[in-house]
Amino acid sequence: MNDIRQTQPTILYVDDEELARKYFARAVGAEYEILLAQSSDEAIATLQQDSDRVAVLITDFRMPGRDGGDLLRQVAQQYPHIVRILVTAYADIGVLLQTVNSGEVFRILEKPLRPASVRETLQMAIERYRERATQNQQLMAIDETLAFLAHELNTPLAAITLNASSIENRGDVKHDLPVEITEAARSMRERAQYCIAVVSSFRRSVHNGHRKLAGGNVRSEITAHGLITALLDTYPFAAAQRSWVHVEIIVDFPVVTQANCVALVLSSLLSNALRALADVPSPSVRFTVIAEPSPAIRICDNGPGIPPEIKARLLTDPITTHAKSGGNGLGLVLCHRVMQSCGGGLQIESTPGVGTTVMLDFPHIKGQTYGSC
Repeated sequence: MNDIRQTQPTILYVDDEELARKYFARAVGAEYEILLAQSSDEAIATLQQDSDRVAVLITDFRMPGRDGGDLLRQVAQQYPHIVRILVTAYADIGVLLQTVNSGEVFRILEKPLRPASVRETLQMAIERYRERATQNQQLMAIDETLAFLAHELNTPLAAITLNASSIENRGDVKHDLPVEITEAARSMRERAQYCIAVVSSFRRSVHNGHRKLAGGNVRSEITAHGLITALLDTYPFAAAQRSWVHVEIIVDFPVVTQANCVALVLSSLLSNALRALADVPSPSVRFTVIAEPSPAIRICDNGPGIPPEIKARLLTDPITTHAKSGGNGLGLVLCHRVMQSCGGGLQIESTPGVGTTVMLDFPHIKGQTYGSC
């Protein structure tokens, strides 16, 4: 972080007027390293060589050829670490709103430029750049830690999967192993594959989230539907299990806090439901997304249900109905705590012989509007 603060910031100023470029360089050249360009194409050419050291891009809007708005969009996509400022002498409200709302510009400066205003805006822009740079270093460290953990976990899990498959195949082909051993090996393989998928999915979702944060891209949002789709795309279903699962989107909503942890909760609940349906003649799991009266995801199954005396303790005590298959009862307790940390909660409704419904409640965001899919 000290290196970030000690390096003199570099500003790229883009304007087709030579006098405007000279005026800007004279006004702030003593405080910053200034690079000048007279067009959008020249600015991109400069960035292709020196993008790593450019902290702030300031561009005029009205220029021959590609205007400043087009340049801002390209820089936002290709060089998201650069803080972007638009200069304009025109009261083009539509253009200004578009650039601000799309996240392509940090601030807007009006012509004629006033040195005091430029210095103040640049100070804020450099502080934003330094915050991003520091955050990027922290996110890189987290990504590297997750990569190490994924490797350390996936290596033994892959070995378990391979060995369990060998035992399965021997039992299925040679029939010289007790059925219990073959079934135990199959269960071991499926659980190991599930763990590998969860670890990989979590690492990928965190990494993608870090990329968005590092780029300052606020346009993309993670929705409840998106989380469920990602889960169903990566979950290691066995045999016909995928055909048991149905999704109903009544009204979608953004998941704005701890989306990665919510994804793990959904994975754990799907695993529970699939285990409960193992001996059901016509198994069914349904995800339902609603936004009113408050945002929620429902997971319903038509399994055997949960006895009332067990259901009453599921969210507070480590109790399980799947001890024989490796359950320890901590899953629902932890899922409940995760949802509470998100400002929501977890509810369970179950009728023995009919099925179970788990409701994930999310906080209602003030001013947020929801759209149906």
